[in-house]
Amino acid sequence: MKISGVDIRPGNIIEYEGGIWKVAKIQHTQPGKGGAYMQVEMKNLIDGRKTNVRFRSADTVEKVRLDTKDYQFLYEDGDMLVFMDTDTYEQINLPSDLLGDARPFLQDGMQVSLELWEERPISVQLPSQIEAEIVEADAVVKGQTASSSYKPAILDNGVRIMVPPHIGSGTRIIVDVYEQAYVGKAG
Repeated sequence: MKISGVDIRPGNIIEYEGGIWKVAKIQHTQPGKGGAYMQVEMKNLIDGRKTNVRFRSADTVEKVRLDTKDYQFLYEDGDMLVFMDTDTYEQINLPSDLLGDARPFLQDGMQVSLELWEERPISVQLPSQIEAEIVEADAVVKGQTASSSYKPAILDNGVRIMVPPHIGSGTRIIVDVYEQAYVGKAG
């Protein structure tokens, strides 16, 4: 599906110069003279390169639709991750860097969504929130106001996040995977 260069939005997947790109940021600019344009920051989903491109309203790009398929994470094999198709039980190996910053949150048996382009996996989406346990939390400093003070804590997967002062070591909490932020106590 063709879209105008000024209709590009963050999160769109577009085909540009023979590659598949995910739009990270956009900035609409209307200079004093000349036509308006969209400054687009995007990342190549195949090789990870980043680029900034200016698109004018006359430019058109192909918006790509990705297929999504549910997989289950089985185990890690070196720097490769092994996933199983939940319908066919077929296994595939993917590089662990495909997950980016969300990698530490991947848990055994976790259900994930793989985004496929022409039958080729290009990204892995974890659930947006997971349950984790605090293994280490700093002590509360006396005199801190309770309303907005957060303290550092380390999760069982090694990720460091900020939590409210009443959360201690051994507490199970809900964590936003992509923001790496405290959401609430696990029920």
